[in-house]
Amino acid sequence: MTATIQRTVAFPGISVDRLKNMLGAYNGHLKQIEQRLAVKIAQRSDQFVIDGEIDAVERAESLLHHLYEETEVSLPISADTLHLLIQGSQTDRELESDSNQNGLEHVWLQTRKGRIHPRGANQQRYVQRILHSDISFGIGPAGTGKTYLAVAAAVDLLERNEIQRILLVRPAVEAGEKLGFLPGDLSQKIDPYLRPLYDALYEMLGFEKVAKLIERQVIEVAPLAYMRGRTLNHAFVILDEAQNTTPEQMKMFLTRLGFGSRAVITGDITQVDLPRGQQSGLAHCLRVLENVKEIHITHFHSRDVVRHQLVQKIVEAYEGWDSEQHRLTAEARAARKARQDALISENDSAADAQHHE
Repeated sequence: MTATIQRTVAFPGISVDRLKNMLGAYNGHLKQIEQRLAVKIAQRSDQFVIDGEIDAVERAESLLHHLYEETEVSLPISADTLHLLIQGSQTDRELESDSNQNGLEHVWLQTRKGRIHPRGANQQRYVQRILHSDISFGIGPAGTGKTYLAVAAAVDLLERNEIQRILLVRPAVEAGEKLGFLPGDLSQKIDPYLRPLYDALYEMLGFEKVAKLIERQVIEVAPLAYMRGRTLNHAFVILDEAQNTTPEQMKMFLTRLGFGSRAVITGDITQVDLPRGQQSGLAHCLRVLENVKEIHITHFHSRDVVRHQLVQKIVEAYEGWDSEQHRLTAEARAARKARQDALISENDSAADAQHHE
């Protein structure tokens, strides 16, 4: 049986308004923390008494301190902020553990819109690898910050003049829609595939700045096919949605890297939009390059999702479904093989008996 503890957290001198902000309407924030972390929290005046399993109580204690810090300004804590704080209470502990064991340091990225702080151990590890590796991969489900942080790192390095250009690349794979039937010229057909990359740039640099940098070709956003035959020097190159490349396209992209450049490849190998039977270049290259020490791969999981809490649950549900289907398929194959082996053995026994007769 897992050990349980009780711990008291106090915030001496806290104002009534700040306490109300921490608690939420009708103690809604506390109720959500209790539900998500499986703890009991009793609040009286400036004290909070937490009951539950050790790990959950420690997370709740850390979370209350984060809530206290968030309420330093008078703005009410939104549902989104609370969700990210609850989710981050686990990754913060992982980050602290990694900091003690593996020397993982807190890093941030500077853009014109302000500092961007990676959330949790995996994002911290990912950003460190981007900043210190010529080629790095970010693999995992949607909503884990793979593309956003890669773009932020590119902007940070560009602002510090450590690179001269940013290239944002995506394979223009038809995910159920036919490009030829979409309205407009080639650029207008391709732009929707590249829109998430534009959105991240606009958020970090502003619309006018991005437009000027694109006009000067300091920033280039292009489909993967446009990379063939080029050598990219002193550039930061991001290949997004890389699960939709073929092995040949992936090899072509990786060999474009020139002097003073670095590449980040992001993707989710569970969401491949290639034609049925076509191997994903991302899955293939991860096997081919797994022993190349200079290339770093960061794997994200459902707990790293930083979108709406339902997104995390959806990802976990799909992962559970896929795991169960793989198990059932493996069991069916094993049963089929057992039947075949039994039939072969039965036939061999019958043949032996006939031979002896």
